Amino acid sequence: MTGRGWRLGAVVVLAAICVSGAGGPGVVRTASDLGPLPADRYDFTPRDYQRSEQAQALLVRQCMAGRGHPHFPLDPRYPVDPIVSTAVGTEYGALDLAAARRWGYGWDPAKPLASQPEGRRMTQAEYADFPACSADASRSLMHGIDAKRDWLYASTRTPEVDKAVERDPRLRDAWDAWSRCVAEQGLTRYPDPVAAFTDTAWHRGSDGNTRHTERERSTAVADVTCKRRLHTAETWHTVRAREEAADIARHRARYAAGLRALRTYRATVAGVLRRLG
Repeated sequence: MTGRGWRLGAVVVLAAICVSGAGGPGVVRTASDLGPLPADRYDFTPRDYQRSEQAQALLVRQCMAGRGHPHFPLDPRYPVDPIVSTAVGTEYGALDLAAARRWGYGWDPAKPLASQPEGRRMTQAEYADFPACSADASRSLMHGIDAKRDWLYASTRTPEVDKAVERDPRLRDAWDAWSRCVAEQGLTRYPDPVAAFTDTAWHRGSDGNTRHTERERSTAVADVTCKRRLHTAETWHTVRAREEAADIARHRARYAAGLRALRTYRATVAGVLRRLG
């Protein structure tokens, strides 16, 4: 899955925590409200992720049948449920005021971000063959793609684009104004919204959720309120769009090759879904 900007959290699942809340027209509640970015077309989309998961599952099931497991589920559970860590990320920090008031920098614990498998638990015999089939399926989906050079090239440029965005004087001024605004409400003066979002004082658990303390919720509310008052996210988005466009112009051939690889992948996934779905 995708999403450029600062990566906040640990491994396994990347998810945005912005949930629709109150606010009038033009109020930014999610990163998507700010509109597309230049590099979006070169990157994996949520639909790509969903379709690739479906294609992977179908190929794995076909492979498992060939290894003597004809009734292998499309979405199996492991013989022993693994410990899952959830990475929580958003490009502009907290944006939804209603969610900030209730959950701070976390979310409703009754609505976990990591979905659980819907199929039955695989047997030990199935589990022994599963890794090989999973690897075979991945290779099939990547057929015809130079993974080291072209695969999701836009994502490999993220660290450099991030650095350019962080250095931008206009964004630094916007962050400074936001920082003063939050501090004026008697709260910690963070250097930028990412620092507020990732403050270890919120004690994120392995699921990525926070404890929703009064201090956390007050900070998140001030964070979002100041962003809205000062249009911090809009400035951030504008700077990022400019830096992405400049990076694409500097590496046009590589971005084009990455886009061809992505289109090849999508065509392969579509073929698998037609054939086995």
